[in-house]
Amino acid sequence: QVQLVESGGGLVQPGGSLRLSCAASGSIFSIGAMGWYRQTPGKQRELAATITPSGITNYADSVKGRFTISRDNAKNTVYLQMNSLKPEDTAVYYCTVEISGINRDHRVVTSAYWGQGTQVTVSS
Repeated sequence: QVQLVESGGGLVQPGGSLRLSCAASGSIFSIGAMGWYRQTPGKQRELAATITPSGITNYADSVKGRFTISRDNAKNTVYLQMNSLKPEDTAVYYCTVEISGINRDHRVVTSAYWGQGTQVTVSS
């Protein structure tokens, strides 16, 4: 059983900052790519940022230069530092983590897991 727990969302004024965290726990053999997506009502979930196990990052154009994704492999945790927030950043933010485990047949099985989502609201 694997669980992802997100934290750090909230209400912030335009120009402010927030830091999101997502910690994975449970039956984990290894962790691959980690990322953050966001979704607003009536729209599809969209990529915000991803990070590989070696630390290579990728950002949506809309957040480049303002958001920074990082990971702590010892803690199985991914972070999203969000600076210079804008009203259009308002969304529910979801973390996703690629996790490998060992099944009953002693085989490695890899799946993508999602956090429960955390609301970020940017408003004055």
